[in-house]
Amino acid sequence: MSEVTLNGGCLCGAVQFQVRGEPQRFYHCHCRRCRKASGTGHASNLIIGDAALSFTQGESLLKRFKVPDAQRFARQFCSECGAAVARFVPELNGVVIPAGALDDAAPIQPQARIFWDSRADWSCDGDDLPRYAEYPV
Repeated sequence: MSEVTLNGGCLCGAVQFQVRGEPQRFYHCHCRRCRKASGTGHASNLIIGDAALSFTQGESLLKRFKVPDAQRFARQFCSECGAAVARFVPELNGVVIPAGALDDAAPIQPQARIFWDSRADWSCDGDDLPRYAEYPV
């Protein structure tokens, strides 16, 4: 897929962002950390590679939380409303966007459910997406 520009923001509208890059992956993650962070059965995250992230409004309101013992898990969110927003991930040279934070339509559809073996027993199971115990190879 070619480069796209996506806009999004937080729940209260105080933080707005723009991401430019190439959509690579779109996963529903069922790991315990994503469930805790989202307050629901999974987190839906879009990964944009070789991406540029800019905050067009409210950058001073951003807070970041990283689980100390986690290799990859972190959240970036608005300090006013607590809603998760896009964050740059150096290891990916890309941006992770919580799909619900997008103001624009997602440029690709979800591709898989990851950390499926960690899902809550009440979690949704109504699609034919591939399921992986951890990250796909």
